[in-house]
This record gives sequence, C-alpha cells and structure tokens, in this order.
Amino acid sequence: MSFLRSLVFLLFQIVVTPVFAILMLATAWLPRVQRYETAAAWCGMMLVAARAICGIRWRVEGLANIPSTPHIIMCKHSSTWETLSLHTYFPPLSFIAKKELLKIPFFGWGFALASPITIDRKAGADAMQQMAVQARERFAQGFWIVIYPEGTRIKAGTHVRYKTGGARLALLTDTPILPIAHNAGYLWPKGIFGKRPGTITLSIGAPIAPEGRDPAALTALVEQWIEDEVARLGVPAAA
Repeated sequence: MSFLRSLVFLLFQIVVTPVFAILMLATAWLPRVQRYETAAAWCGMMLVAARAICGIRWRVEGLANIPSTPHIIMCKHSSTWETLSLHTYFPPLSFIAKKELLKIPFFGWGFALASPITIDRKAGADAMQQMAVQARERFAQGFWIVIYPEGTRIKAGTHVRYKTGGARLALLTDTPILPIAHNAGYLWPKGIFGKRPGTITLSIGAPIAPEGRDPAALTALVEQWIEDEVARLGVPAAA
C-alpha cells in the first residue's frame, strides 16, 4: 500500500510540476516576491497531496519563536518534506543550494526563478563571499535565508557533523539563526520510494544571536539544539 500511494503521488508530481514551471517562466517578469509566491503555491499543493494520498500529516511546536525580522533558518535535512513545509510558516524564503539543481528539467527551471542563493562549489574560498553578497541582496528584497547545515539530506536516525557555512554567513551578515528540528525523515525518507502515513512534528527553536561567537562555537550551539530536539521528537507514530 505504501508503494502504491507513493506511486500515485509521484504521478501527481509529474503532472503538476511542469504546469507550475511553465507558469513560473511565464511570470518571470514579475518582482521576485511575487514569483516566489507561485513556487510556494506548488509546495503547498505537494503538501496537500502528500497528506491526501500518502497520509502524511504534521504538527508544529514553537510558532511563538518566529521573529518579525529576517533570520537565517538552519534546519535539519532528512527529507524533502521540510523543504516544502517551511514555506507555510515563514515569510518568503531563499534557499542556499548547489548550482546543479538548476539543471533539473522543469523543477530546476522553476526553482531558479524562486530566488535561491546558488553556490559554485568550484569557487573554493570565494564561495562564502558570493553567498554573503547574495544573502544581503535577498534580505533587502524581503527574503529570509534557509541553509541545511549537514550540506545534504541525511538518513533519519543518523548524525553527521554540521558544516560551518551557516554560522559564517550569520557572522558576515550580522543575522541571528533560527534553528529547526523535525522527524520527517522517518515518514518521507531519503533514498526510499515508499512513504509512510503518520504525523510529523516540526519544532522551531528560539533565535540564536551570532555576536561574541566564532563559527565553530556558533555551529556547535545550533547543532546541539537541533540534534537534542530531533532525539526528543523520536520516531513518529504510524497512522
């Protein structure tokens, strides 16, 4: 049943995603935030479909911790679900991503118009400065920044050391970090086709100021909160 539900959901994505990509291309002349709203609508539709087709529901803790000023969101990355869901609870978001994602047909074309911050990994030390310049531009345009501290999706229940890029960006732009934890990877796992029904918990922590900390210390603080919270949330109960 999980396989069949996931197959139906995949077919839904195949049908709907090109439509939104074409819509994004047709509205490329609009201001960035208005273009973003089209991309956010696609994310919302994917969440509704995942709930209706695959039985994936969710709850949120810590909504009161969301500030009114732009922050850098550092979020656990064990699924695709969190990328879709963050659009529901925050102002316009600019995701830090590798340039290779922009080459994916339809998805990548639409993503490019949603104002991401793209990284050329071949740039070496210059990549951080490129990221900071783009981040300042996005803040001025009304966006918040999202970065996944592990650098890639990690299998649920595992832990890798966090990269310091998010902390360095916070220090360079003098912007607080908002840590986010969740247990979505158990229901919508990395590298596994089947999705399991159940209820995901998304937990939003209190902002962490970068002042007075070096990148390693700031990263360690964010990592400890997220990983402790992920452990507290545990495995979601199946529906």
